[in-house]
Parts: sequence; structure tokens; C-alpha cells
Amino acid sequence: MPFVTIDGARLEYEMIKGSRSATLVFLHEGLGSVALWRDFPAKVAAASGWRALVYSRRGYGQSDPIDEPRPVDYMHREALDVLPRLLDRLGVEQPVFIGHSDGGSIALIHAGGMLRPVRGIVTMAAHVFVEDLTIKSIEEAKVAFQTTNLGERMSRYHRDATAAFWGWNDIWLHPDFRAWNIEAFLPKIDCPVLAIQGVEDEYGTPAQVDAIIRGIGARARPLMLPACRHSPHRDQAATTTAAIADFVRELA
Repeated sequence: MPFVTIDGARLEYEMIKGSRSATLVFLHEGLGSVALWRDFPAKVAAASGWRALVYSRRGYGQSDPIDEPRPVDYMHREALDVLPRLLDRLGVEQPVFIGHSDGGSIALIHAGGMLRPVRGIVTMAAHVFVEDLTIKSIEEAKVAFQTTNLGERMSRYHRDATAAFWGWNDIWLHPDFRAWNIEAFLPKIDCPVLAIQGVEDEYGTPAQVDAIIRGIGARARPLMLPACRHSPHRDQAATTTAAIADFVRELA
């Protein structure tokens, strides 16, 4: 796996070839990594014909660890500081972002920050504000990490699974994080957006998708998937892959 250095930190990444030079950029969830996407990016790249960039943010996968607690605005910093430099370093222009959970939020912040042209965005279970349901599920994840083999299972995918988990869990459960909100970025997004969410998502209600559509307007459309929880690309893999491939082909 190759690495790219941003701000002195090595970030692992994978570039999947496609018949088109345009690039899909996959942004993982709060506990995700390159490996945890499994074969989903490759399937979307094959279905759409576009090449794909997948990377692990600092503190995840085999990327360098983070030495201090995450701040409340950690997603803003990733979207507006780290991600632009990563794309510049790897020669990615006019990307289509495919972001899951935290990754979807990062995609929306980046596009709403108007730092570069963005061709399109697919969000899967993205958050634009904090809900009671989200906090409840993150509290349950904390208990699971403390009482089950969750940490051992995570260690297959993360260089430091303990730091990865607590870095995510601690900030989401911090009292100051309840005020986190990125709805102000949405009206500034001027590219097409496909907002996907599972009807049974344990980390967010349909109010998240409603807010995305309301904030962006006619450029955005929703896709609510039945029998689907927080990970559409796993719970409804075929439907999600087909929907994203169709969306990307429309952009082309």
C-alpha cells in the first residue's frame, strides 16, 4: 500500500484504475479505513468506469496515529485543510466524493467551502447535526468496546485500534459536540448530490437526509433504503452500487 505525506503524517491510500481519468474519492466513516471499505470501491469503479482514490485519514488504518484528542471541528479541519492538499498532491481535479457517515459530512463541508470545483457527491448516512439517537448508539458502542472483543476485531484493520476508537468516541460524546452543525455549508454546494440512508440507520434518522435536501435544494435527491442500517454499501450492496454507478454516469 503506498503512502502520501501531508503535514508530516503518512497517510495510506489506494488508487484503483478506471477507463476514465475522472476520480471517485472515497471518504470513510468514523471508524473506517482503506481495508474496511473491502471491495466496494473497486465494484463502483468497475460499474462506473471511473478511477477511484481510497485513503485512510490520520489515526485510522495504517496511516500515522494522532497524538492528541480530536477537537470538535475535526471534520472541518479534514475537509478544509488536509483533503485539499491530499487531492493536490495526488493530482485529483473535480472529484466525485463518496462519503460514508463522517466521510459524507467531510464531503459536504469540503464542497460547501468552495475550495475547488466538485463534480458530485454521494453521501451514505452522513450527519449534518447531532441527534439523540446518534449519541445513544455511540454510548452503546463505548460499552461494546469495553465489554466485548470489538477492539480485537478492529485491530485487524487499524494500526492502533484503541486510539482510533477512543478518538472517535470521546469527541462525539463530549458535551461541546452537541452543538456541532454543518447546515450552513449546504446552500453553498453547487454540484449534484445523492443522499443515501438506511431506513433502519441506528446512528441517524431521516431528518439528516431531509436537512441535506432542504439545504442544497434541487441539486440534491434522496435515496432511502429499506432493510438497511448505518452502512448501505454493506447492508444493501447491490442497490447502493447500482445507484452510485447511475449517478456517476449521469455526471459524465
